[in-house]
Amino acid sequence: MERRKFIRNTVAGAAGTFIMPTVVPSSVFGKNAPSNKINVGVIGCGRIGRSWDMPGVMKFDTVRMVAVSDLDSNRMSDAKKMIKKYYDKKGKGKNYVDVKEYGDYKEMLLNKEIDAVIITTPDHWHAQPAIEAALASKDIYLEKPTSLTVAEGRKLSNVVKKTGVILQMGTQQRSMPQFRIAAELVRNGRIGKLHTVKIGLPGDPSGPEAGEMPVPSNMNYDMWLGSTTETYYTEMGVHPQKGYSRPGWLRREQFGSGMITGWGQHHFDSAAWGMDTELTGPVAVEAVAQFPNSGLWDVHMDFMVKAEYANGITMLTSNGYTNGVRYEGTDGWIFVSRGSYSATASDPVSMDKSSKALNASDPDMLSSVIGENEIHLYKSIDQHGNWLDCIKTRKQPISPIEKGQRACTVCLISHIAMKVSGKLAWNPGKERFINNDRANSMLSRTQRFPYGTDYIKV
Repeated sequence: MERRKFIRNTVAGAAGTFIMPTVVPSSVFGKNAPSNKINVGVIGCGRIGRSWDMPGVMKFDTVRMVAVSDLDSNRMSDAKKMIKKYYDKKGKGKNYVDVKEYGDYKEMLLNKEIDAVIITTPDHWHAQPAIEAALASKDIYLEKPTSLTVAEGRKLSNVVKKTGVILQMGTQQRSMPQFRIAAELVRNGRIGKLHTVKIGLPGDPSGPEAGEMPVPSNMNYDMWLGSTTETYYTEMGVHPQKGYSRPGWLRREQFGSGMITGWGQHHFDSAAWGMDTELTGPVAVEAVAQFPNSGLWDVHMDFMVKAEYANGITMLTSNGYTNGVRYEGTDGWIFVSRGSYSATASDPVSMDKSSKALNASDPDMLSSVIGENEIHLYKSIDQHGNWLDCIKTRKQPISPIEKGQRACTVCLISHIAMKVSGKLAWNPGKERFINNDRANSMLSRTQRFPYGTDYIKV
């Protein structure tokens, strides 16, 4: 899409129109794919999987979605029905695909007919199945955040690089043209020397108390807890048994870090694109945050994080800023957000705080042409399609694991800074805090056997 044409649509509030890329089936390049298709399995069949990742992959005719896995058998059954209904509506016929159900995703990974997997599980179940999928030579689409801890994210990145599988992070803002345009303009000096980046992220509210409930018969709750501490079941703390609204685990530190990772990886990843810090991280971080005094939900509420980078850039992140990324330089500023886009109806961002997809101190700046000899960033027009194209070519996708690991690390050390007072010095090369044992102890978590990345032999 031409930049000037995009700007006319975007500044008014639209997020842009995407064109479907063409994907060659995996059989062309040696993968074992019956019927000349890329056979895909789904690990985790909840809200994001159903509303975003499954439809986003199934829309490509060179894909066959052939397997589903979930620890809630009702959700797994719903996902199977959804796939069959989709293919029936497309006129593929009743025998086009026999969708297999796996109560344990590890059995799915043993199926040699499956070429790739989508992992759209709760945050504490991201790194382990991704590592195991990589070791099983499956290409991977992994929802963000990359990992629950810095330590397991590093292990995942190392395994992916060692095995050579294609892993695409679900940081789809890289495939939204306004984020690439903003980053290109900043990297090419249109706002002068970049000195400050301000990121707006939502917080989460406190919640009521929630007592113990019987575990539903359709739920493998022990495995769902995974590597985290054993704790009683309550529906409000897991996911709804009816419907697919926003699940309660998102607001429990046992299973994640709240919105600093929930949306933070999206914006930190986008900011790093413009800051040219995708493969490094800050050298110092400090934060203040409010946490609930009672109730089941215990992730951060109002917060402010300050991160300092070796190149002189200061990044400020707060729920008090408008949702999006604002680059500030010596000659002006550029602001970028998703505009009217949302992945799901329950995205926790008010549209009146994200109304413009792209804006600048000087609107003419936005239509500035990037010259032939200037910096041109990786261009993708569809996050899922880019993953599938890279399965074909074996080239790195637009959101590869190492950049995902680095963006997630910024989220996680920001969360640690909310817990540990004062400015924390960070060594991005060693991925360790400098002279702070307490902060370093939070870079990993004790894992409950037999679950967790600590127990995987690589």
